[in-house]
Amino acid sequence: MEILQENNNIVLKNVTDFDIEQTLECGQCFHFVRLDVDKKDYVLSAYQKMLHISQNGDEIILFNTSMEDYNTIWKNYFDLERDYKSIKQDLLSHDNTLKEAIETMSGVRILSQEFFETLISFIISQNKQIPHIKKIVSDISTKYGNYLGECNGVNVYAFPTLEQMSGVTVEDLKELKTGFRAPYIVDAVQKVKDKTIDEAQLRQADVQECEQLLTQIKGVGAKVANCTMLFGLGKTQAFPVDVWIKRIMEHLYFNGEDTPKEKIAEFAKERFGEYGGYAQQYLFYYGKTIKMGVKKSK
Repeated sequence: MEILQENNNIVLKNVTDFDIEQTLECGQCFHFVRLDVDKKDYVLSAYQKMLHISQNGDEIILFNTSMEDYNTIWKNYFDLERDYKSIKQDLLSHDNTLKEAIETMSGVRILSQEFFETLISFIISQNKQIPHIKKIVSDISTKYGNYLGECNGVNVYAFPTLEQMSGVTVEDLKELKTGFRAPYIVDAVQKVKDKTIDEAQLRQADVQECEQLLTQIKGVGAKVANCTMLFGLGKTQAFPVDVWIKRIMEHLYFNGEDTPKEKIAEFAKERFGEYGGYAQQYLFYYGKTIKMGVKKSK
């Protein structure tokens, strides 16, 4: 991959194993807006920064971005230094069942997101469709976060910091349509604030211990904990199991039979090991796109 600075933009040429649409739309993040339905053209917020990013073939442009911001934020955020070709080859060498999912969704990369935003976003995600999650994340950011600027008519706000969320009440959050999740968010904010949930400790912990710590938060179960570990803590062996992954795994690996989520998670740990999170993302996005495992109505 070639990295160039042209005017105020960073241009990535000869990009491989990275599709901005697949990466943003696969369900791992919620703080972005597609600017053109016919193009891979997005504005997003991460790490208190706004980014306008566009892709055409194997060329990606990060608009109004300095080389310093690219090197300190966006290169890591999009996981651009990781060799995804080797990861895919390793997964396929052990499990050819993944072939169609990997080939179809080969441009997915796992984003390196901020821990606090990821935790709160996936608490919000419970029993919600992606458009609804994005709306609530956007509304929380607009009400409590910093204004970052405007892009093609879209006003962009940063997700609020822990400090900005510290005084938010259950009633405040319910006004933003968070429903039963409101007390869970307040509890998460409090536990992160008082260091009951400590990011540094979580990063040092193994997956099992990390899950145990995160599930101390009200309303946080195995799925939200594993999403937080995978997308917000860089624990790539984490394998979130939601309704979709349950269906997909049952269809591909359990002869379509109803299987407990715990058994699926244990199977994935043995099957995919350190690359569990990558396998999960390929399977999730592919399986959900084709509605794998969904019984067709007669």
